[in-house]
Amino acid sequence: MSGRGTPMGDHRHADVAMLVQRLDDGLPLPEREHPGDAGLDLRSRIDVVLAPGQRALIPTGIAIALPAGHVAFVHARSGLALRHGIGLVNGPGVIDAGYRGEIGVILVNHDRESSVAIRRGDRIAQLIVQALAVVEVIEVEALPGSSRGVGGFGSTGGFGSTGGFGSTGERQHASRATGTVAE
Repeated sequence: MSGRGTPMGDHRHADVAMLVQRLDDGLPLPEREHPGDAGLDLRSRIDVVLAPGQRALIPTGIAIALPAGHVAFVHARSGLALRHGIGLVNGPGVIDAGYRGEIGVILVNHDRESSVAIRRGDRIAQLIVQALAVVEVIEVEALPGSSRGVGGFGSTGGFGSTGGFGSTGERQHASRATGTVAE
């Protein structure tokens, strides 16, 4: 082991072992900035400037192997979002346990006026590994009732209901024969 220590902490105390292949020796392995952080920091492998509204696939210089029954999610960094308007196009991104390629992060610059420079080594996203529930899909004629019912898309309050599909008060059903929605 190198003198850097183990970025995920002592592996004997970890809940899950994630194998990491370093594809760029000039970048550190994913690590938590502070003890107790949920996400492992992912870094940019390249320099790139994102113009307003522009998006780009940013390589991170690592590939991973997750244990069966786990999934990794690539989440945005709140500081980049607040200070620079940087977000993820497909956030969170999903990394399946069988994927072995380089992790890429699709960043977008939401700022309407300013370009944002991402430099090699900058922390651009965070990786969160979770256990994955494997579900059995069971088709039914009708779903059991619940207190919420079909209410969705703002139906529980906040800034007002959108009045869209599934809004409270609408009587909608899905036609099994045609796959269309009727009111």
